[in-house]
Amino acid sequence: MHNREFTIQAKTFSLADTLNCGQCFRWVEEEGGFTGPVQGRLVHLRQSGDCIYVSGIAEEVGSPLLCALFSLDEDYESYHEILRRHEPLRTAVDFAPGIRVMKQPLWESLCTFILSQNNNIPRITMLVRRLCEMFNASGADCPLFPSAQQICSLGPDGLGELRAGFRTKYLLDAAHRFSEGSIDEEFLRTAPLDKARGMLMQIYGVGPKVADCVLLFGATRYEAFPMDVWMKKAMTHLFPQGLPQEAQPIAGIAQQYIFHYARTSGILDHL
Repeated sequence: MHNREFTIQAKTFSLADTLNCGQCFRWVEEEGGFTGPVQGRLVHLRQSGDCIYVSGIAEEVGSPLLCALFSLDEDYESYHEILRRHEPLRTAVDFAPGIRVMKQPLWESLCTFILSQNNNIPRITMLVRRLCEMFNASGADCPLFPSAQQICSLGPDGLGELRAGFRTKYLLDAAHRFSEGSIDEEFLRTAPLDKARGMLMQIYGVGPKVADCVLLFGATRYEAFPMDVWMKKAMTHLFPQGLPQEAQPIAGIAQQYIFHYARTSGILDHL
């Protein structure tokens, strides 16, 4: 990392809560902060108060990229205002108000959430790192995420080295569909949510939860609301009547607060 350290001001933002809440799998906690990829560069971030210290990338390149990646350019105070009007959403937001929904590359989100199925975060992180290293012929410290065409080129035998189990055939089907154009990014970003979800669910092994994760984290569809076992328990316990109507347009943002609160506060331990 040869670039001089610079800072980004980030009010009401927690780097640790954002990176540890299950929405991304390429950042590693180390050296008092987090290290991860930003457009092919290995970047280290550490936080003190409202200040994010950045090294490994030039400020003129890194500052806008990181602000976009972590949604630092969005008015989360207005989102909090809407969500805090309703209990227990207020409790969930106040438990970790610094969480932001990240804006990740759509293809990368699709692959990582396919690999996340019936898996834990350390193993997902390992699989994603192994997938990138399989295509790192130059030995770069920060290999680029492989394209759909690169994954297709391996076929089932080559991709078997990933040791991803049943997820391998899901990943290959996604790569074939993405490379041939039957999975269209613009459609996923702009079509009605049910139609966008339906396009993703054409992929072998992709169900509603993975589809909604891709739409939320890869296509910035804030109305998407991923539901896994934790969220189903949380919604039954905390929101038996569903989310308030005015929270629906930002349901995905609400989901991150609910998911983190339900998973880490202990409120569901005895249910």
